[in-house]
Amino acid sequence: MLGLNYTSVSEFILIGFSTFPQHLLPAFFLLFLLMYLFTLLGNLLIMATVWNERSLHTPMYLFLCALSTSEVLYTFAIIPRMLADLLSTDRSISFRACASQMFFSFTPGFTHSFLLTVMGYDRYVAICHPLRYNVLMSPRGCTCLVVWSWAGGLFIGLLVTSAIFHLPFCGLNEVHHFLCHVPPLLKLACGSNVPGVALGVGVVCITALLGCFLLILLSYAFIVAAILRIPSAEGRHKAFSTCASHLIVVIVHYSFASVIYLKPKGLYSEEGNTLMAITYTVLTPFLSPIIFSLRNKELKIGIKKTFLSKLYPSSI
Repeated sequence: MLGLNYTSVSEFILIGFSTFPQHLLPAFFLLFLLMYLFTLLGNLLIMATVWNERSLHTPMYLFLCALSTSEVLYTFAIIPRMLADLLSTDRSISFRACASQMFFSFTPGFTHSFLLTVMGYDRYVAICHPLRYNVLMSPRGCTCLVVWSWAGGLFIGLLVTSAIFHLPFCGLNEVHHFLCHVPPLLKLACGSNVPGVALGVGVVCITALLGCFLLILLSYAFIVAAILRIPSAEGRHKAFSTCASHLIVVIVHYSFASVIYLKPKGLYSEEGNTLMAITYTVLTPFLSPIIFSLRNKELKIGIKKTFLSKLYPSSI
C-alpha cells in the first residue's frame, strides 16, 4: 500500500515507557484502560443517540457524529498497542505495523482537525446567516464537507507515512516514544534527504493545523461580532451557548497540539515528552465526549430518551 523500500531495520522497539519506574506501569495501565473504555463508550453513546433521535438529524449533530467516529478510530490505532506495551517486556513492532499505526493515527487525527473547522463554519452560518442556514448547510453540502474532511485526513496520513517510510533506516531501532511518531523515527533515519523530508513533513502538518485554527478563529471573530449586536442578554447567552462546547473542545485540542508540535527541542526530558504525548493521545479524546455531553442540552435529552427510558421507563 505504501510502497515500502528495502531497509536494514525490520522492526522497531517502542521504549517510551522504559524510563519510568516499573512498579508504576500497572497503575498507568489501569488508568489508561479506564480512560480508553470511557472514551469509546462516550463516543459510541453520542453516535448511537444521534442515529436514533430524529430531532438530532441536523448538520451540527452530523458533524459531531463524524467527529466521534474520528476519535474512536484515532484512539483505536494508538491506545490498545500502548496498553499492551505497558504490561509486556517485548515492545517490538514490525516495520509494516509501525507504518500502519502512523497512517491509521494520522488520518483520523487530521480529519478531527478538519471536522472541528467545519463545525466552526456551521456555527458561523447558524448565528451570522440564520435565514440562509438551510440553503448553505443542506444535507448534500454537509455530506460533502464530511467527505472532504476525511479525504483531507487520508491525504495527509498517506503523504506523511509514505515520506517517512521511504527513508532508509539503519543502525539503532529504538523509538523513544510509545507509538510510531514522526520526530523519533526521523532520528533513526539515515541518508542525505532526511532534513528535506523532515522539513516537508513539518510544513505540511503545521500548515494544516494552523490553517484549521485560523479558519476557526475567523469564524468566531464573526460569531462574537454578531452576538454582541444582539440587544438582549438572554439572546446573547442563548446564541453563545450553541457554540460553547465546540469552543471548549477547540481550545483543549489546539492547546495540547501546540505543546506537542510547537515546543522547542529539548524542552522536556524523555519522561516529560511521553507524558505530554499522553495528554494529546489519551486525555484529549477522553475529555471531548464529556464536554459535548455536559454542555449540550439537546444531546443530554436525546441520551435520556434513547437509553435511560429503556432502562428506567417510569423515570422518563
